[in-house]
Amino acid sequence: MNLSVKQKIPLKIKRLGINGEGIGFYKKTLIFVPGALQGEDVFCQITSVKKNFAEAKLLKINKKSKFRVKPACSVYDLCGGCQLMHLRYDKQLVYKEDIIRQALKKFKPKGYEHYEIRPTIGMTDPKHYRAKLQFQVRSFSGSVMSGLYAAGSHRLIAVEDCFVQDKLTQQVMNTVSRLLEKYRLPIYNERRSAGVRTVMIRKAQATGQLQLIFIVSKTLDLTEVINDLVDQYPEIKTIALNINTRKTSEIYGEKTIVLWGEDTIEEEVLDYRFELSPRAFYQLNPQQTQILYQEAVKALEITGEEDVLDAYCGVGTIGLAFARKVKSIRGMDIIPEAIADAKRNAERLGLTNTHYEVGKAEDIIPKWYKNGYRATALIVDPPRTGLDSKLLATILRFPPPKMVYVSCNTSTLARDLTKLTAVYQVKYIQSIDMFPHTSRTEAVVKLEKKQNKKQDT
Repeated sequence: MNLSVKQKIPLKIKRLGINGEGIGFYKKTLIFVPGALQGEDVFCQITSVKKNFAEAKLLKINKKSKFRVKPACSVYDLCGGCQLMHLRYDKQLVYKEDIIRQALKKFKPKGYEHYEIRPTIGMTDPKHYRAKLQFQVRSFSGSVMSGLYAAGSHRLIAVEDCFVQDKLTQQVMNTVSRLLEKYRLPIYNERRSAGVRTVMIRKAQATGQLQLIFIVSKTLDLTEVINDLVDQYPEIKTIALNINTRKTSEIYGEKTIVLWGEDTIEEEVLDYRFELSPRAFYQLNPQQTQILYQEAVKALEITGEEDVLDAYCGVGTIGLAFARKVKSIRGMDIIPEAIADAKRNAERLGLTNTHYEVGKAEDIIPKWYKNGYRATALIVDPPRTGLDSKLLATILRFPPPKMVYVSCNTSTLARDLTKLTAVYQVKYIQSIDMFPHTSRTEAVVKLEKKQNKKQDT
């Protein structure tokens, strides 16, 4: 490879990679250029040389893509939150089908060349869609700033008007920063200082209710901040404290305490309401979550006789979409508060055919199966790491006749399909844009057990 760091080269961009970067070839060497678009001729500077590829920064666009647009965010080039705001939105949707194809081509699950990949379902108005904000907090020369880290760094970029964040959550975050400064509360510093590390703010779209978590590295008295916040924002229903003393990239510590207000807020999806405790997982784009759950229900093709297993159930939201239409729902999650929410949500809806347990899917499902339980339909909505190997082994040993895989990571989805296609046939993959202007997409995969496999007894 005849390339060196700081070398400047011309490059024609052939396609976009899975992280939204432009990809070209220089003398048969793969070059990744963030910010470049397919079809562009660019001039770039090498920033890193690896064994089989190199990375470069964009210096100049000699031939611009006709789909390039001016990003609507003032900190887009600095903040690591979005990767595709410079690409026209309809072309972002096409790209999100392509990254599914790229992942499938890399891992090559059986029959992948013939999978039906349906056009990405996008948003009519793809801005201010994020109902959950999770900003880092730092102090600079006595001024408190909040925002996101620049891509690949721990350098904080102050964000006061995020284009994709719900406007009210952003406004509350700006107020929190001012109050932390006003009352001179200690702010966390990775080298020496204990204090406020991160603030999470979530808004329920259906009710407008707000929930806050202060993540701190030592116990603090937040009384004055809380009093000012609840006076100014009647929408706030919960303020909680989470203590994380570890020097780690993980946001949360183990214990969360409600300091003020209710234990939960109320949200709604499809035709039912449910409760969310501060730590419980819920999709960050409520508008597209309606579409996501509709597609999951559609893919499972309910007959009414199903015993549905809802792995990684969270507060039960996906499973509850099926509950009135099936014989039974069973779910599990590692967060106790989420399972408590799931049980409460099922009780509020008057459901008697649900069962939820705290624990890992890969531990609980084998236990249930050992005790004689058999699911006839399976929904999995795993974290970005995909399915655990023990859970995969259980699914392959006792495969329900039909399965829906909801994925937020195309790479781990394609990896898992290499195992699942031993017993399942992929009927289609439906891409849904849960994260406009980013390189991420959500996918709903419809799987059916192959007919030539022995039926389990």
